[in-house]
Amino acid sequence: MRGTDHLRIAYRLIILLAMEGQQGYENMDRRSGFIRENISKIRQEIPADVCMVAVSKTMPWQDLQAAYDSGQRVFGENKVQEIEAKRTKLPKDIEWHMIGHLQSNKVKIIAPYVALIHGVDSVSLLQEIDKQGRRCGRQIDCLLQVHIAQEESKFGFDCEEVPGICREINENKDRGYTIRGLMGMATFTDDERRIRSEFRKLKTLFDEVRRSELFPADQFSILSMGMSGDYIIAIEEGSTMVRIGSSIFGSRTDLP
Repeated sequence: MRGTDHLRIAYRLIILLAMEGQQGYENMDRRSGFIRENISKIRQEIPADVCMVAVSKTMPWQDLQAAYDSGQRVFGENKVQEIEAKRTKLPKDIEWHMIGHLQSNKVKIIAPYVALIHGVDSVSLLQEIDKQGRRCGRQIDCLLQVHIAQEESKFGFDCEEVPGICREINENKDRGYTIRGLMGMATFTDDERRIRSEFRKLKTLFDEVRRSELFPADQFSILSMGMSGDYIIAIEEGSTMVRIGSSIFGSRTDLP
């Protein structure tokens, strides 16, 4: 092969790589616009005093950056390793929430920085959070997860257990965590009446604990319920925090 042929092939490769790179940038721009528009739409739908947690699990860190650039600061992940991988690439003022089922042996990894643990679903997990909070010299904000759904696969305390657990927690004044409220997930169904009934049940329990004055009112103030498919209903039933993923980022199949 002559030298001119080598040069011609190399030139064509350079052009192809440049075209692929340009297409990649265009895809990223479209993706950022998609996320920005979704966030803007949702913010128009929810009251200013309701906190929106952007559920970014399985999404690439670039998507989180796009949401951050749109003003979003609170992100929720369900795997410790995902938080660890993403937080090194993203701005330091992001508030990281652990929203999935948390294994006790993973608590020590996120204890120094996690802003809120949504899924405290057992006394043993709470004890480990207490231990790691003390080790880090901080009180880790937590929500007690309550089982309100019809599906047995969902985690959480039974409603009847919660008042007693709150009384036990209140007896321990020196602890490495703070109970900020309750979290629950409704049944995955199209039956709006069932969803509304389950959210209403959790709101009733939340109000009961607040009236007991076991915790200061400004401390026990978060009722986390509602996701992409039912956050409007949840807000109507008293939610103060919603966890929204696919309505912001779409599904994995929407990725370029």
